Amino acid sequence: MNTDQWLADTRTSYDTVAVSYADQLREALAGEPYLRAALALFAELVHATGGGPVADVGCGPGHVTAHLHELGVDAFGIDLSPAMIDLARRDHPSLRFEVGSMTDLQLADASLAGLVAFWSLIHVPDDAVPTVFSHFHRVLRPGGPLLLGFHVGDESRLKTQGYGGHPMNVYVHRRQPDQVTTWLSDAGFTVEAHMLFDLDESVPGAVLFAHRQP
Repeated sequence: MNTDQWLADTRTSYDTVAVSYADQLREALAGEPYLRAALALFAELVHATGGGPVADVGCGPGHVTAHLHELGVDAFGIDLSPAMIDLARRDHPSLRFEVGSMTDLQLADASLAGLVAFWSLIHVPDDAVPTVFSHFHRVLRPGGPLLLGFHVGDESRLKTQGYGGHPMNVYVHRRQPDQVTTWLSDAGFTVEAHMLFDLDESVPGAVLFAHRQP
């Protein structure tokens, strides 16, 4: 599948489910202590490197962006879905949100103090991940922290509906932290740590901390 097709399918799918997705995720972080801890550590790392703008790439309805803002981070959100961005702007009118793609980030080189991609890489096919990580590297300042969250596993499956039963047409890719670490290292990142959680669930999760090499 070419880049234009999977991006178009992802955009259409999340435009379709945007309202239901936002309703389900609005308070999701309240029940996720490990994710909140990871975001708190990320915020601490951003502050330690001098602060500055931080992009939440694949921000959806903006709940992670808003949480980072509450932690004192100058966070803004980017998402492929215009409907998601409309909801993020509605729910968090004081924050900045814009439509964009992680495959072609319209941000200046070395303009970010940090970058978060929480479960937004899961629809990016393997052959496009290096391009995405090269953009993450380009827009981050040297030493800038990167926080990724993703599904753990070794398979991809087609998701045809979700979030209230609405139709979707996206592949969900599960990956091992070692594979993600290899891609990041190849892109010029130093991986510092990863954490696995929900190990008893059918689809465990992982968060991974890295920084752009000086």
